[in-house]
Order: sequence, then C-alpha cells, then structure tokens
Amino acid sequence: MDFSYRRDVEAGPHNGTWASLFGTFQLRARDGAEIKISNRRARTLLAMLCLVPNEPIDRDHVSKLLWPGRFEAQAKASLRQCLLELGKVLGAFDCDILDISRTRISLKAGAVRTDLAELQICLAEGEFEKATDRLTAIGTKALLDQMHFGDAFKDWLAGHRHEAEQRLQNAITAALSALEESDNLTNHARLSNAWSVRSPTGKTISDRKQGKARIAVLPFKSIADPDDHGFFADGVVDELITSLGQVPQLLVAGRTSSFQFKDSDKTPSQIAGALNVSHLLEGSVHRQGEQVRVAVSLVDADSGFESWAFSYDGSLDDMFAARAEVVQAVTNGLSDALKLTEHENKPRKLTSNREAYGLYLQGRALTIRAIGDGVLPTAIELLEKALEIDPEFAECWTALAEAEINMTVYTPCLDRLERSEKAAGYAQKALSLSPQQAHARIVLAFYAWTQNDIVGALDLAFEAYRLEPNNPDVLNRVGSFLLYCGRSRDALPYIEASIDQDPVNGRSYAMLSGVHLNLGNIDAAIDAGQRMVDLGFPSMWLAAALAVSGDNDAAMETYQLTKKLMNTVIFPPAGSAPLDPDAMDAYWLMAAKGLWGGEDQDRKNYCMVLEMLHATLHDPYDTTITLPAIWMGQAQMVFKTLGQQITTANFFSFMSLWTDAEPINQVRLHPDFMDFAERIGMVAAWEKYGWPDLPLGPSHVN
Repeated sequence: MDFSYRRDVEAGPHNGTWASLFGTFQLRARDGAEIKISNRRARTLLAMLCLVPNEPIDRDHVSKLLWPGRFEAQAKASLRQCLLELGKVLGAFDCDILDISRTRISLKAGAVRTDLAELQICLAEGEFEKATDRLTAIGTKALLDQMHFGDAFKDWLAGHRHEAEQRLQNAITAALSALEESDNLTNHARLSNAWSVRSPTGKTISDRKQGKARIAVLPFKSIADPDDHGFFADGVVDELITSLGQVPQLLVAGRTSSFQFKDSDKTPSQIAGALNVSHLLEGSVHRQGEQVRVAVSLVDADSGFESWAFSYDGSLDDMFAARAEVVQAVTNGLSDALKLTEHENKPRKLTSNREAYGLYLQGRALTIRAIGDGVLPTAIELLEKALEIDPEFAECWTALAEAEINMTVYTPCLDRLERSEKAAGYAQKALSLSPQQAHARIVLAFYAWTQNDIVGALDLAFEAYRLEPNNPDVLNRVGSFLLYCGRSRDALPYIEASIDQDPVNGRSYAMLSGVHLNLGNIDAAIDAGQRMVDLGFPSMWLAAALAVSGDNDAAMETYQLTKKLMNTVIFPPAGSAPLDPDAMDAYWLMAAKGLWGGEDQDRKNYCMVLEMLHATLHDPYDTTITLPAIWMGQAQMVFKTLGQQITTANFFSFMSLWTDAEPINQVRLHPDFMDFAERIGMVAAWEKYGWPDLPLGPSHVN
C-alpha cells in the first residue's frame, strides 16, 4: 500500500502559504489573501516548484523551459529578473518560501501547503470522508491548467502531471482496499464515484473491459393480441435492462443498440459480435386474452447454446402486479448462472395502474424513436394521458420531460424555449417523487445550458453519472458536455465507454468524430464519421474531418450527401417550408463549396447566406446558422447567435469550436472570444471544471 505521503513532509518553518494546483494556479498568504503574480513566467515557475515541492529545479533547465528559443545568456538574464520580481511580490506578503542558489531553485521545506498534498495526506491518514469531499471539489480540473510555453515545457508538465496522478491513483487504490477490508461500503462507494469522475480511464470505466460479463437483452418476441403491439414485451425488456444494469459484475448493452436487432434474422453470434457481448438474453411474451406466459433464456454467444432458462405463467393482472418480482427473479437467476455475487437492487418507481403503464410504454417507445412525422406529439399525448390516470408515476414524468426536450431538438418547433422550461418542470416533478433518477437530471442539465448556467449543467451531469455510472446515455452526456467546454481529452473516455456499451447508437459517433478531430486524430475522426454515416446519420462531421485532412473534394461531395436525410433525420429551420429538390440541390452545393471548397469567394457567398438567414428565419439562432458559422470561422456570427441564445437544438454546435485548424480556430482565437465565453457562462465552468485543452485567444492572459 502506497501511503508514502505523510504529514512529516510539511515539517519546518510553516508560514501558512497555500497553493492551489488543480485548475488555474493560485497562491494565498497566511491571512487568505490571494497573492497575485502578474508576471506569467514568475507565476509558472512558482507553480512548477509547488508541483514538485521536494525537488530542486536546475536554473539552466528552467530558463530553457520558460524562455524557449532565446539565446542562453538572454534566457538566464530573464530568469534572474523574473526571480527578483517574484521575490518582491512574495516579500510584500511576508512569504519567505524560496531557496535560491547559483545553480538551483527550490521551495523551503514545508513552506507551502497545496491542495494536492492535503488530498494525499487525507488518504494516507485514513480521513476518507475528507478526501472524498476534496476529490469531489477538484472534479476534473487538470494540474496546473492553462500554462503554455512551447513543446519542452509541455513535455515537462505532462511528465510531472502523470507522476502526480499516478501517486494519487495508488493512494486511491490503497484507500479503497482499506475501506473494502473494513466493510465500510458507504464511504467506499462515495470515494470510488468521486475518483471515477476525475479518472474515467481508471477503475470504474476500465472495468467495462476487464472482469465483467457483457450481456445484451434483446427485444422479446411478442405473441399477443393484435391490439397489444408488443408494448408489454418491450416493457419487460426495459425493466430487465434497468435491473441488470445494477449488477456490478455485468455490463449491459444499451437499449438503443439492443433494439436495433428487433425481429432480426442474424445469428446469435453475429448479434453478439455487433454488440460486443458474450451472452444474449432472449425471451418471448405469449399473451392470449388475459393469460400471459413469459419465457426467458440465456444464450452463450460463441456456442449458441442455451445455458439457463426461466418461465412465468399467470394472468395479465398477476404478471403486472408481480412484474418487479419476475424481473428480480430473472436477475437473480442470471446472476447465479453467470456465478455473480449478490447485489442490492433499487426498484424504479413505476405505477400500479395497468392502463397508465401501457400508455407510458407506448409513449416512451415513441420518445426514444424521436424521428418521424407526428411521432413526438403522439408520444406527449400518450404520456400526458398516463399521468392523468396516475400523477405519482415518476418515470412517466421523466419520459414526458424527455419527449419535450426531443421536440425541441428533432422537430422544427417554434417554441423551443417554452418547451425546454416545461421539460425542466416535469423533470423536477419526477425528482420530487423519485430523487435518484439520473435521466431527470440530464433533462435539467439541458435546460441549464439554455440559461447560460453551464456550471449547473456539468454539476447535474456528474451527479447523474454518480447515480448511474453504467448508463450509456449518461456517459454520453457527461462526455459531450465536457467536449462542448473544450475538455476533449477528458471527454474521450466517457464517449468511448458509452459507445463500448451502446455500439449501434449512431448519434454517439458524431461526438467521437468531434473529439478525435479536436485532439488532432484525423484518421480516427474520419473513421467515426464514416461509422455514423453507415448507421444512417448525417455526414456533416465526416465532411469536416475530410476537409481538415486536406481532401476538400471528398469533403464537399460527402457534405452534399446530407441532403438525402432532409425531412427524415434533420428538418428545415423552424417556420420555413421544405425546399423543392432543385432548390435543395443548389443549397447544399453552395453550402458544401462555402464550407469545404477552400475558395474565398465561395466562402463569402455562404457567409452572406448565413447573414440573410439570421435576419429572416423565425429562429435566428437555428443550427443551420450556428454550426456553419463555426466551421467557417465566422466569429461575429457565432457571437450574435450562440452568444445571444443557446437552445437545446443548437448547443451541440459548441463541440466544433475546439478544432485547431483554419478557418475553424478563428472563432476561438478572436479577441472577443473571452467576452463571449464569459457572457454564456463558459468561463465559470472552466474555473470549476478546468480550462480547455487548447490555448485561448489574445484577450486571455495566462
């Protein structure tokens, strides 16, 4: 057990100086006053020393790191001047913390406390509740965020960050082992969840690939009355997915991917390969009048043989009343068959009314489907009827909230803001009835974005993740929110984990393509974009990746393919009529040339069209304006659209702000970008959750 960091490292002439290393570096004097160091290199030098408090740093090395490209004598002279200025600032606060010789610079022993050291001490001394609180407050903030001085400094910082995070990982692992040995499961869960937020590539998400049985619950065959439409069978499957998702040793494929194989003629082996699982849970619901028979079997994907089976016979009333027990019986039987340990099941707050349940199942199925003429209005009508029958039906309130959000995203509705506010009210109602719901928090997070409360949105997303860390939809939202804030490296493991569990959900591949594009992984961005297209979704992100790769012709050709999905996956802007085929062809050709052709005149022409759309559309903040404006680096258009009104339909545009390629990066590097980021609440989010991976524009002083 690595408990090497003890309080004895803090022995010495302690003067109460405090340094915060997570996020933006800050230094505070004994009385709590912030010691502001305006010299950027002086501040960075002090931050480096605080990150390695017991290691002197060679002066020659520092001068090369902080003054790259200068002549050696000039760099050394600059370092001397920097140290003089730093000494004056610290002296004004009576902070005698530096030990400077002719060859080396270090901190005096025990002169500075840091948030990193305090967290390590709490873990080493068994103060696990304090450690969890500190870890939760730190969240995803990087050590010494927003410090940029060239490649050599970047390598130095990356190496020492890795060492510090590895020490922290070792301390967390030891603490979790100690808590497990003492059967302190409550603190174990709190600490594990807090760490999984900070390190999604650590224990929680790595377990997806090691030590877990991977299973998919396929849609049950419904042999029923003609008016049943299989909704009862889908309800059983839905509850099984939720119940099995609570088994720690199971990784359950997402509902979106599983339901892609409804009535499929593929073999079990083929389905398992597509879903990346080792076992399939198949079943049927045979209903004749009021009698029902549910049959379930576990199939080994490799052999195709059945390894376990379960059946239930009774009246529909009996089945409905006992469905929670039936689901629990299946869960327990499956756990026994796979030799899994016992677990605590947390039942969902559903309804005891059959009619309300049937309406809920139909409405929720349409809500998940989302796309199609009249699909979502019908879903809302069905869910509202269910709530008229049972107003205490918490899950139905959440489904209604999701349906309203989907209306604002997937239809050209004219009342997006009103519907978003209504959805938030429904989500609050759901939480008042069932406080542990993750999806309701995600709906509230969507609404928070529209109110420029990005901190609140991230808070809600991470709370949803703590409640349901194995829910692929929640993983996707945490990852996408981090991506929208420019934290692409932090976003990637969440998005990959979501896709790992829900691999046939096409929407997730837009996020994956975007995050790889932002990280400079162009081939991976192209692959993810192509996968999205193969699953029937728009080709816009593939076109962007192809353009960044330098293949403008392929980008233009690919972008124009998006028109084939008009009125099916994407719709005309709110309040406008669909274009006729010739006009649609002309529009998409002009857009493709303007975005990806590389010719200035084509770009200017399309910019003029965006200005016209902004002046004439019912919704001047529509995605048909915001996303192209970002891709063309049209900063002022971005500022007067997203800077004026974020909606649930346009806020995914933020993912493209962080691609470091011309002309996209002109928005991020614009002198007014920081004012824009401040106005929409992005800066507040950075201050709490960490700054973007990329350096910001000239108006931002590190």
